[in-house]
Amino acid sequence: MSTVPVTKFGAELLKKELHLLKTKERPDVINAIAEARAQGDLSENAEYDAAKERQAFIEGRIAELEGKLGSAQIIDPTTLDAEGRVVFGSTVHLEDLETSQKVSYQIVGEDEADLKLSKVSITSPIARALIGKYAGDVVGVQAPAGVREYEVLDVLYV
Repeated sequence: MSTVPVTKFGAELLKKELHLLKTKERPDVINAIAEARAQGDLSENAEYDAAKERQAFIEGRIAELEGKLGSAQIIDPTTLDAEGRVVFGSTVHLEDLETSQKVSYQIVGEDEADLKLSKVSITSPIARALIGKYAGDVVGVQAPAGVREYEVLDVLYV
């Protein structure tokens, strides 16, 4: 199994979710199944069916999270020394050359990407275009409306 890059913050989020599933969600659904089973006939028991479905989801998510954490290559952006180059975990300040609008993005793993928090997945078109670039470089990014050009203003490792 290949390693999957994840930031230190992203790994902590995955660990918290895994802990919540194991310590709260799993016991809750086990109790719900026991209560539904106590009601008698399981063939027409909607509560039982719903609890079993929920249990299957929780167990699947636990397995998925354990697999991701097991194959994770945890990267702490504050310890990176990429000599000003855009790499996984770096925060990039950009200027749209058409609109002069300034934006910032941190390049993160797929599980931690959240555009509202200015975190873009390493597999996104903008991240793929930025990897390896330096401050002052101009990059073209394929967007739905066509190619957008951005100037890399600064690269930070925070």
